Amino acid sequence: MNDDLLTLLRKVDTPTVCNAIEVAQGGRGFDRFTKGTVLCSDPDTGAIVGYARTARIAAVNPPTEPADVIKARRMDYYRHMAEGPRPGVAVVEDLDGQNAVGAFWGEINTTVHKGFGLSGALTNGVMRDLGDLPPNFPVIAGSIGPSHGFVHVREIGTPVRVFGMVVKDGDLIHADRHGALIIPNADIPNLAAAIHTLLANEKLVLDPARVEGFDFDAFEKAWTEFEAART
Repeated sequence: MNDDLLTLLRKVDTPTVCNAIEVAQGGRGFDRFTKGTVLCSDPDTGAIVGYARTARIAAVNPPTEPADVIKARRMDYYRHMAEGPRPGVAVVEDLDGQNAVGAFWGEINTTVHKGFGLSGALTNGVMRDLGDLPPNFPVIAGSIGPSHGFVHVREIGTPVRVFGMVVKDGDLIHADRHGALIIPNADIPNLAAAIHTLLANEKLVLDPARVEGFDFDAFEKAWTEFEAART
């Protein structure tokens, strides 16, 4: 991913990228995106773009392994997050699922991850400290809660599932208030052109619809042009 594409991806929302991938692929059917409603800690910041650094946590029950094993794995987790390609995104599955209670993403943890150079976090788990999270580090989470519970790291660098989307370590992620998706490697070379094509096609309807006096006849003409141009 070159710098020009990265800049463009940060400017557009995730639905635009989702549609643009279908333009790049030449048809509908792309399905590597999250399903369901997400919460975003800072929806006005814009999109999170980066390569996934994955892990799994749990918090409902205390860990059963020895304390020194848990502490060592926690340090291995932070080492994993501090390393790897940049830009990076923390993608962390909470194994407690809908019963998740442990807010792994609070003021301290988000500040640490931002300091590592990560662009944000995607998790099906819990976030907190919403007024104190660092700027320009959005967290997209499944819920909000006050406690960290018995949160501990279970796995590092393994495939994870968040909001129905399976993510492998190193996958290229685009995420915002709408959810997240994985950009297929095969589509990266054509993605910038696809985004520009998509935005131009949308203007075929949007521009006429914003003109005073827009009516069905104007809509029918615009929509016919739009249908002919779009995927």
